[in-house]
Amino acid sequence: MESGGFRFERFTLDPRDRQLRRDGAPVELNARYLDALTLLVSDAGKLVSKDRFLDEVWSGVPVTDEALTQCIKTLRSRLGDDAARPRFIETVPKHGYRFIAPVERAGDGARAPAGAGKGYGWRQLLMIGGAGTLGAGLAGVIGGLFYGFAAASQPLAPEMGAASVLLVLMWLTIAAALMGGAGVSFGIAAAGFAPGHSSLWTIVGGAIGGMLVGGIVKLLGLDAFNLLLGQSPGDITGAAEGAMLGGAVGFGAWLASPGSISPRRGAGYAAVAGGAAGILIPLAGGRLMGGSLDLLARHFPDSRLRLDPVGGLFGERGFGPVSQMVTGALEGMLFGGCIVGAMVLARRSLAAGGRQPSRAQPLPLQR
Repeated sequence: MESGGFRFERFTLDPRDRQLRRDGAPVELNARYLDALTLLVSDAGKLVSKDRFLDEVWSGVPVTDEALTQCIKTLRSRLGDDAARPRFIETVPKHGYRFIAPVERAGDGARAPAGAGKGYGWRQLLMIGGAGTLGAGLAGVIGGLFYGFAAASQPLAPEMGAASVLLVLMWLTIAAALMGGAGVSFGIAAAGFAPGHSSLWTIVGGAIGGMLVGGIVKLLGLDAFNLLLGQSPGDITGAAEGAMLGGAVGFGAWLASPGSISPRRGAGYAAVAGGAAGILIPLAGGRLMGGSLDLLARHFPDSRLRLDPVGGLFGERGFGPVSQMVTGALEGMLFGGCIVGAMVLARRSLAAGGRQPSRAQPLPLQR
Protein backbone atom coordinates (compact mmCIF):
# COMPACT_ATOMS: atom_id res chain seq x y z
CA MET A 1 0.00 0.00 0.00
CA GLU A 2 1.26 3.44 -0.83
CA SER A 3 2.35 5.98 1.74
CA GLY A 4 -0.63 7.82 3.16
CA GLY A 5 -2.84 4.74 3.48
CA PHE A 6 -4.12 3.21 6.70
CA ARG A 7 -4.57 -0.22 8.23
CA PHE A 8 -7.01 -1.10 11.01
CA GLU A 9 -8.12 -4.58 12.03
CA ARG A 10 -8.89 -6.46 8.77
CA PHE A 11 -9.27 -3.30 6.70
CA THR A 12 -6.97 -1.21 4.53
CA LEU A 13 -7.93 2.28 3.44
CA ASP A 14 -6.06 3.95 0.59
CA PRO A 15 -7.32 7.50 0.00
CA ARG A 16 -5.10 7.97 -3.08
CA ASP A 17 -6.51 4.93 -4.85
CA ARG A 18 -9.97 5.67 -3.40
CA GLN A 19 -10.35 2.17 -2.02
CA LEU A 20 -11.42 0.48 1.18
CA ARG A 21 -10.60 -3.24 1.39
CA ARG A 22 -11.40 -5.95 3.88
CA ASP A 23 -9.02 -8.92 3.79
CA GLY A 24 -8.01 -7.72 0.34
CA ALA A 25 -11.57 -7.63 -1.04
CA PRO A 26 -13.01 -4.22 -2.03
CA VAL A 27 -15.74 -2.70 0.13
CA GLU A 28 -18.24 -0.57 -1.75
CA LEU A 29 -18.49 3.06 -0.62
CA ASN A 30 -19.48 6.16 -2.54
CA ALA A 31 -16.97 8.99 -2.84
CA ARG A 32 -18.42 11.18 -0.10
CA TYR A 33 -18.64 8.37 2.44
CA LEU A 34 -15.08 7.34 1.61
CA ASP A 35 -13.98 10.93 2.32
CA ALA A 36 -15.80 10.85 5.66
CA LEU A 37 -14.10 7.59 6.64
CA THR A 38 -10.71 8.98 5.59
CA LEU A 39 -11.29 12.05 7.76
CA LEU A 40 -12.15 9.90 10.77
CA VAL A 41 -9.29 7.42 10.32
CA SER A 42 -6.66 10.08 9.63
CA ASP A 43 -7.49 11.69 12.98
CA ALA A 44 -8.04 8.44 14.88
CA GLY A 45 -8.52 9.00 18.58
CA LYS A 46 -9.62 12.62 18.08
CA LEU A 47 -13.08 14.14 17.98
CA VAL A 48 -14.24 15.13 14.49
CA SER A 49 -16.98 17.72 14.82
CA LYS A 50 -20.11 17.92 12.69
CA ASP A 51 -18.96 21.28 11.33
CA ARG A 52 -15.70 19.76 10.20
CA PHE A 53 -17.55 16.99 8.34
CA LEU A 54 -19.66 19.60 6.58
CA ASP A 55 -16.63 21.73 5.68
CA GLU A 56 -14.26 18.97 4.52
CA VAL A 57 -16.57 16.25 3.22
CA TRP A 58 -19.53 18.24 1.90
CA SER A 59 -17.31 21.26 1.08
CA GLY A 60 -19.73 23.71 2.61
CA VAL A 61 -22.75 22.47 0.65
CA PRO A 62 -25.79 22.93 2.91
CA VAL A 63 -27.08 19.55 4.09
CA THR A 64 -29.20 18.39 7.00
CA ASP A 65 -27.91 16.52 10.04
CA GLU A 66 -29.70 13.48 8.68
CA ALA A 67 -27.19 13.31 5.81
CA LEU A 68 -24.29 12.96 8.23
CA THR A 69 -26.24 10.50 10.37
CA GLN A 70 -26.92 8.33 7.32
CA CYS A 71 -23.25 8.54 6.30
CA ILE A 72 -22.08 7.28 9.69
CA LYS A 73 -24.75 4.59 9.69
CA THR A 74 -23.56 3.35 6.30
CA LEU A 75 -19.90 3.38 7.38
CA ARG A 76 -20.74 1.33 10.45
CA SER A 77 -22.65 -1.14 8.30
CA ARG A 78 -19.70 -1.58 5.93
CA LEU A 79 -17.25 -2.00 8.82
CA GLY A 80 -19.48 -4.38 10.78
CA ASP A 81 -19.68 -1.91 13.66
CA ASP A 82 -22.36 -1.48 16.32
CA ALA A 83 -23.43 1.98 17.50
CA ALA A 84 -24.45 0.62 20.93
CA ARG A 85 -21.04 -0.99 21.51
CA PRO A 86 -18.69 0.56 18.97
CA ARG A 87 -15.25 -0.72 18.13
CA PHE A 88 -14.63 1.61 15.16
CA ILE A 89 -16.79 4.77 15.23
CA GLU A 90 -17.83 6.25 18.54
CA THR A 91 -20.60 8.84 18.78
CA VAL A 92 -19.90 11.89 20.93
CA PRO A 93 -23.45 13.20 21.50
CA LYS A 94 -24.11 16.73 20.23
CA HIS A 95 -20.50 17.13 19.11
CA GLY A 96 -19.46 14.61 16.46
CA TYR A 97 -17.69 11.30 16.06
CA ARG A 98 -14.39 9.65 16.94
CA PHE A 99 -12.57 6.72 15.32
CA ILE A 100 -11.49 4.52 18.23
CA ALA A 101 -9.90 1.44 16.64
CA PRO A 102 -6.10 1.03 16.50
CA VAL A 103 -4.73 2.49 13.25
CA GLU A 104 -1.38 1.99 11.55
CA ARG A 105 -0.33 4.55 8.99
CA ALA A 106 1.59 3.13 6.04
CA GLY A 107 4.94 4.75 5.44
CA ASP A 108 5.60 5.59 9.11
CA GLY A 109 8.19 2.82 9.25
CA ALA A 110 6.23 1.00 11.94
CA ARG A 111 5.88 -2.72 11.76
CA ALA A 112 3.69 -4.91 13.93
CA PRO A 113 5.29 -7.87 15.73
CA ALA A 114 4.69 -11.30 14.30
CA GLY A 115 1.08 -12.28 14.87
CA ALA A 116 0.02 -8.76 15.80
CA GLY A 117 -2.53 -8.15 13.14
CA LYS A 118 -3.45 -4.71 14.47
CA GLY A 119 0.00 -3.31 15.19
CA TYR A 120 -0.22 -4.30 18.82
CA GLY A 121 3.29 -4.38 20.27
CA TRP A 122 5.38 -5.49 23.22
CA ARG A 123 5.26 -2.06 24.81
CA GLN A 124 1.47 -2.24 25.02
CA LEU A 125 1.66 -5.81 26.34
CA LEU A 126 4.06 -4.83 29.12
CA MET A 127 2.20 -1.67 30.10
CA ILE A 128 -1.25 -3.26 30.14
CA GLY A 129 -0.11 -6.49 31.80
CA GLY A 130 2.03 -4.62 34.33
CA ALA A 131 -0.79 -2.24 35.21
CA GLY A 132 -3.16 -5.16 35.79
CA THR A 133 -0.60 -6.87 38.02
CA LEU A 134 -0.25 -3.74 40.14
CA GLY A 135 -4.03 -3.54 40.36
CA ALA A 136 -4.10 -7.12 41.63
CA GLY A 137 -1.51 -6.16 44.24
CA LEU A 138 -3.84 -3.43 45.48
CA ALA A 139 -6.63 -5.99 45.74
CA GLY A 140 -4.23 -8.18 47.76
CA VAL A 141 -3.55 -5.34 50.19
CA ILE A 142 -7.26 -4.80 50.83
CA GLY A 143 -7.98 -8.53 51.12
CA GLY A 144 -4.97 -9.07 53.36
CA LEU A 145 -6.09 -6.35 55.73
CA PHE A 146 -9.55 -7.93 55.94
CA TYR A 147 -8.28 -11.43 56.73
CA GLY A 148 -5.47 -10.09 58.89
CA PHE A 149 -7.76 -8.04 61.15
CA ALA A 150 -10.19 -10.97 61.37
CA ALA A 151 -7.45 -13.38 62.46
CA ALA A 152 -5.80 -10.86 64.77
CA SER A 153 -9.06 -10.31 66.65
CA GLN A 154 -8.89 -13.74 68.36
CA PRO A 155 -6.63 -14.88 71.24
CA LEU A 156 -3.21 -16.07 70.07
CA ALA A 157 -0.15 -17.51 71.71
CA PRO A 158 1.83 -14.87 73.60
CA GLU A 159 4.80 -15.07 71.25
CA MET A 160 2.73 -14.03 68.24
CA GLY A 161 1.07 -10.63 68.52
CA ALA A 162 -1.85 -9.26 66.54
CA ALA A 163 0.44 -7.04 64.45
CA SER A 164 2.50 -10.05 63.36
CA VAL A 165 -0.63 -11.95 62.31
CA LEU A 166 -1.85 -8.95 60.33
CA LEU A 167 1.46 -8.50 58.53
CA VAL A 168 1.93 -12.21 57.75
CA LEU A 169 -1.56 -12.60 56.27
CA MET A 170 -1.37 -9.33 54.40
CA TRP A 171 1.92 -10.21 52.69
CA LEU A 172 0.73 -13.74 51.97
CA THR A 173 -2.43 -12.41 50.34
CA ILE A 174 -0.49 -9.78 48.38
CA ALA A 175 1.91 -12.41 47.05
CA ALA A 176 -0.96 -14.66 45.94
CA ALA A 177 -2.79 -11.74 44.33
CA LEU A 178 0.31 -10.56 42.47
CA MET A 179 1.05 -14.02 41.07
CA GLY A 180 -2.54 -14.64 40.03
CA GLY A 181 -2.94 -11.09 38.76
CA ALA A 182 0.18 -11.32 36.62
CA GLY A 183 -1.10 -14.48 34.93
CA VAL A 184 -4.58 -13.07 34.27
CA SER A 185 -3.40 -9.58 33.29
CA PHE A 186 -0.74 -10.70 30.85
CA GLY A 187 -3.11 -13.32 29.48
CA ILE A 188 -5.66 -10.62 28.72
CA ALA A 189 -3.01 -8.27 27.36
CA ALA A 190 -1.60 -11.01 25.13
CA ALA A 191 -5.02 -11.33 23.49
CA GLY A 192 -4.09 -8.14 21.65
CA PHE A 193 -1.88 -10.26 19.39
CA ALA A 194 -4.81 -12.47 18.32
CA PRO A 195 -6.21 -11.95 14.79
CA GLY A 196 -9.37 -9.89 15.00
CA HIS A 197 -9.07 -9.71 18.81
CA SER A 198 -12.67 -10.66 19.53
CA SER A 199 -14.22 -10.93 22.98
CA LEU A 200 -13.47 -14.66 22.93
CA TRP A 201 -9.70 -14.07 22.85
CA THR A 202 -9.85 -11.68 25.81
CA ILE A 203 -11.81 -14.20 27.88
CA VAL A 204 -9.62 -17.11 26.80
CA GLY A 205 -6.45 -15.12 27.52
CA GLY A 206 -7.57 -14.37 31.08
CA ALA A 207 -8.68 -17.96 31.67
CA ILE A 208 -5.43 -19.47 30.37
CA GLY A 209 -3.30 -17.04 32.38
CA GLY A 210 -5.24 -17.76 35.57
CA MET A 211 -5.18 -21.50 34.94
CA LEU A 212 -1.41 -21.65 34.37
CA VAL A 213 -0.51 -19.60 37.44
CA GLY A 214 -3.09 -21.35 39.63
CA GLY A 215 -1.87 -24.78 38.56
CA ILE A 216 1.82 -23.96 39.05
CA VAL A 217 1.30 -22.31 42.43
CA LYS A 218 -0.82 -25.21 43.69
CA LEU A 219 1.67 -27.80 42.48
CA LEU A 220 4.66 -26.03 44.04
CA GLY A 221 2.73 -25.23 47.21
CA LEU A 222 1.67 -28.81 47.82
CA ASP A 223 5.17 -30.06 47.08
CA ALA A 224 6.59 -27.50 49.52
CA PHE A 225 4.23 -28.63 52.30
CA ASN A 226 5.10 -32.27 51.68
CA LEU A 227 8.81 -31.51 51.69
CA LEU A 228 8.85 -29.34 54.81
CA LEU A 229 6.04 -30.83 56.90
CA GLY A 230 5.53 -34.31 55.48
CA GLN A 231 1.90 -33.63 54.60
CA SER A 232 -0.13 -31.34 52.35
CA PRO A 233 -3.38 -29.49 53.12
CA GLY A 234 -5.21 -30.94 50.12
CA ASP A 235 -7.35 -29.11 47.61
CA ILE A 236 -6.23 -25.48 47.90
CA THR A 237 -6.82 -22.93 45.15
CA GLY A 238 -5.48 -24.19 41.81
CA ALA A 239 -5.88 -24.31 38.05
CA ALA A 240 -9.66 -24.69 37.93
CA GLU A 241 -10.30 -21.72 40.20
CA GLY A 242 -7.69 -19.66 38.35
CA ALA A 243 -9.28 -20.42 34.99
CA MET A 244 -12.79 -19.55 36.15
CA LEU A 245 -11.79 -16.31 37.84
CA GLY A 246 -9.40 -15.35 35.02
CA GLY A 247 -12.10 -15.92 32.42
CA ALA A 248 -14.52 -13.77 34.39
CA VAL A 249 -11.97 -10.96 34.62
CA GLY A 250 -11.35 -11.31 30.87
CA PHE A 251 -15.08 -10.99 30.28
CA GLY A 252 -15.10 -7.88 32.45
CA ALA A 253 -12.15 -6.49 30.49
CA TRP A 254 -14.06 -7.05 27.25
CA LEU A 255 -17.10 -5.23 28.64
CA ALA A 256 -14.80 -2.38 29.67
CA SER A 257 -13.29 -2.00 26.21
CA PRO A 258 -15.56 0.26 24.12
CA GLY A 259 -14.27 3.72 23.32
CA SER A 260 -13.17 6.08 26.07
CA ILE A 261 -14.88 4.32 28.94
CA SER A 262 -14.02 5.64 32.41
CA PRO A 263 -11.81 3.53 34.70
CA ARG A 264 -14.57 3.57 37.31
CA ARG A 265 -17.13 2.13 34.93
CA GLY A 266 -14.67 -0.42 33.55
CA ALA A 267 -13.74 -1.53 37.07
CA GLY A 268 -17.43 -1.84 37.90
CA TYR A 269 -18.05 -4.21 34.98
CA ALA A 270 -15.11 -6.40 35.95
CA ALA A 271 -16.04 -6.33 39.66
CA VAL A 272 -19.49 -7.72 38.88
CA ALA A 273 -18.03 -10.46 36.65
CA GLY A 274 -15.33 -11.34 39.21
CA GLY A 275 -17.85 -11.34 42.06
CA ALA A 276 -20.09 -13.76 40.17
CA ALA A 277 -17.14 -16.10 39.63
CA GLY A 278 -16.24 -15.78 43.31
CA ILE A 279 -19.69 -17.11 44.23
CA LEU A 280 -19.69 -19.91 41.66
CA ILE A 281 -16.28 -21.26 42.64
CA PRO A 282 -17.29 -22.35 46.20
CA LEU A 283 -20.59 -23.67 44.85
CA ALA A 284 -18.58 -25.87 42.46
CA GLY A 285 -16.45 -27.17 45.33
CA GLY A 286 -13.46 -24.87 44.78
CA ARG A 287 -11.74 -22.42 47.08
CA LEU A 288 -10.35 -18.93 46.80
CA MET A 289 -7.98 -17.27 49.27
CA GLY A 290 -10.26 -17.37 52.31
CA GLY A 291 -11.23 -21.00 51.76
CA SER A 292 -7.61 -22.00 51.26
CA LEU A 293 -6.52 -20.24 54.46
CA ASP A 294 -9.26 -22.00 56.41
CA LEU A 295 -8.26 -25.35 54.90
CA LEU A 296 -4.65 -24.79 55.94
CA ALA A 297 -5.70 -23.82 59.48
CA ARG A 298 -7.87 -26.92 59.91
CA HIS A 299 -5.37 -29.32 58.36
CA PHE A 300 -2.55 -28.33 60.71
CA PRO A 301 -3.81 -28.63 64.33
CA ASP A 302 -0.96 -26.55 65.74
CA SER A 303 -1.78 -23.62 63.52
CA ARG A 304 -2.74 -20.42 65.32
CA LEU A 305 -4.72 -19.19 62.34
CA ARG A 306 -8.50 -19.29 62.60
CA LEU A 307 -11.10 -17.58 60.42
CA ASP A 308 -13.99 -18.31 62.78
CA PRO A 309 -14.60 -14.57 63.40
CA VAL A 310 -15.33 -14.18 59.69
CA GLY A 311 -17.89 -16.98 59.84
CA GLY A 312 -19.42 -15.33 62.88
CA LEU A 313 -20.19 -12.25 60.79
CA PHE A 314 -22.52 -14.40 58.68
CA GLY A 315 -24.10 -16.39 61.52
CA GLU A 316 -21.94 -19.50 61.05
CA ARG A 317 -19.84 -21.47 63.48
CA GLY A 318 -16.54 -21.60 61.69
CA PHE A 319 -15.78 -20.67 58.11
CA GLY A 320 -18.76 -22.38 56.47
CA PRO A 321 -20.24 -22.39 52.94
CA VAL A 322 -21.97 -19.03 53.31
CA SER A 323 -18.72 -17.46 54.48
CA GLN A 324 -16.87 -18.97 51.53
CA MET A 325 -19.42 -17.61 49.03
CA VAL A 326 -19.53 -14.14 50.54
CA THR A 327 -15.77 -13.79 50.89
CA GLY A 328 -15.35 -15.38 47.45
CA ALA A 329 -17.62 -12.72 45.97
CA LEU A 330 -15.67 -9.97 47.74
CA GLU A 331 -12.33 -11.42 46.59
CA GLY A 332 -13.57 -11.74 43.01
CA MET A 333 -14.94 -8.20 42.98
CA LEU A 334 -11.70 -6.75 44.32
CA PHE A 335 -9.53 -8.84 42.01
CA GLY A 336 -11.50 -8.12 38.84
CA GLY A 337 -12.25 -4.48 39.60
CA CYS A 338 -8.70 -3.52 40.54
CA ILE A 339 -7.11 -5.36 37.61
CA VAL A 340 -9.40 -3.99 34.92
CA GLY A 341 -9.53 -0.51 36.43
CA ALA A 342 -5.73 -0.35 36.28
CA MET A 343 -5.69 -1.76 32.74
CA VAL A 344 -8.21 0.84 31.54
CA LEU A 345 -6.06 3.59 33.05
CA ALA A 346 -3.03 2.21 31.22
CA ARG A 347 -5.01 1.97 27.99
CA ARG A 348 -6.06 5.60 28.28
CA SER A 349 -2.45 6.58 28.97
CA LEU A 350 -1.40 4.80 25.78
CA ALA A 351 -4.19 6.51 23.87
CA ALA A 352 -3.18 9.94 25.14
CA GLY A 353 0.44 9.30 24.24
CA GLY A 354 -0.54 8.06 20.80
CA ARG A 355 -2.78 10.91 19.71
CA GLN A 356 -0.16 12.62 17.59
CA PRO A 357 -0.84 14.23 14.22
CA SER A 358 1.24 11.59 12.42
CA ARG A 359 -0.26 8.45 13.87
CA ALA A 360 -2.79 6.97 16.27
CA GLN A 361 -1.14 4.26 18.34
CA PRO A 362 -2.90 0.89 18.64
CA LEU A 363 -4.69 0.26 21.89
CA PRO A 364 -5.31 -3.07 23.62
CA LEU A 365 -8.64 -4.45 24.77
CA GLN A 366 -10.48 -3.09 21.74
CA ARG A 367 -12.98 -5.52 20.31
